[in-house]
Amino acid sequence: MKTPTAPDTRAFATRQLRALHHHLTSPHGEPTPLLGSSRRRWIRLFPYVFALLLLFALIPSGIALLNAFYGLAMPVCAALTLAQTTPLLLAITRPLAAWWISAAAMVTTAAVTARHPQLMGSWPWTAPMIISYVVLLLALGLRERRATVISVWVATVLLTALTAVLGLPRLADGTSVLLIALSGAALLLGWAVRDRAEARRLLREQEQISEVERERRTLLEERTRIARELHDVVAHHMSVIAVQAASAPYRIEGVPAAAAEEFTAIADGARASLAEMRRLLGVLRSEESSGGRTPQPGLPQLGQLVETVGRAGVPVEMAVDEELEELVPEALGLSAYRIVQEALANVVRHAPGAHTWVSLTSDGPELRLTVVNAPPPERAESLEASAEGTGHGLVGMRERVRLAGGSLDTGPLPDGGFKVAAVLPIDPVQETPA
Repeated sequence: MKTPTAPDTRAFATRQLRALHHHLTSPHGEPTPLLGSSRRRWIRLFPYVFALLLLFALIPSGIALLNAFYGLAMPVCAALTLAQTTPLLLAITRPLAAWWISAAAMVTTAAVTARHPQLMGSWPWTAPMIISYVVLLLALGLRERRATVISVWVATVLLTALTAVLGLPRLADGTSVLLIALSGAALLLGWAVRDRAEARRLLREQEQISEVERERRTLLEERTRIARELHDVVAHHMSVIAVQAASAPYRIEGVPAAAAEEFTAIADGARASLAEMRRLLGVLRSEESSGGRTPQPGLPQLGQLVETVGRAGVPVEMAVDEELEELVPEALGLSAYRIVQEALANVVRHAPGAHTWVSLTSDGPELRLTVVNAPPPERAESLEASAEGTGHGLVGMRERVRLAGGSLDTGPLPDGGFKVAAVLPIDPVQETPA
């Protein structure tokens, strides 16, 4: 094992002193006020009020103690006390710079009081000076990095030893041990509080990121669900086209050979499109999605839906224009059914027992859908288990309305109820030419 030589020891000591100097002269971050990021004004003002109260209490008592115990002249007492206490105001924004001023004041005070030993014996600092120094270190621990906190405590120990060289106190005396212990405790407390606040901030950021990712995943899942449902509607129409095109030459007499070939090509194209759509559905279908082949619901199934919700304890009145079933396309009817289903499921979840009204009317080329519920009765028990929606609530409603080219209006009512109003164009959305 290699024995360290004198040059190696000097080089190590030099590196340590440079690191100590760097940490003591490089503040962390911008000089923003302590607690300045709080939304509450009284919290932002608290450090200034606390510092001013300390100054009002420490300055008079510090001056009086220096004059009484050491016999110093009043101007000297005032200068030393102000130099030690006023950095508390600077510590709110620049604690490291305030520490330099306070540390210099501590050493200067020790040098002056060492020449005037009286009643205090080996105590070169008054209690107000020690209190102001410890509070300043607490503010520093709340703002600075771990390396700076440790460096400040090491510097405090070295400065306390320097006071012994100046004559007072001896390092083993009570004032030195007290200052070292209190400074270490203040720095440790500030460091612990800062680390806890930083951990909570990072946790809040992570929760916000998770919430955004959750909303994005919910939206993608709802779009996939809508695509799977629309597949069944489109596949039905494509199947009808294929059957009609294939049977046209046999159903219609006197079809020319060229027309028969055209019908055959149409049927083949429809069957090929169906095959491609099935492959697309396989991509969209997740492992958790059910493989049921139940036909997709529409406007004719709304009565059954209302009856189911009524059995769950939510009285529902529904009004549907008679001609809507003929006017509304199958895909739009599916969207209308899902919107009503989600709205009623939300009533069951959040307002169990509330009287609800469902209305579907046609206004020219538009389908107007409204679901309004009254405030829930008092002491109503939750019926969460009876809510049979698709699981994504307002997200699913908005996405279905957006895909249909319509508009959605949701929100609470003045009487405590809730309203869901959707306007869906009955005519297919026309593609804008490129």
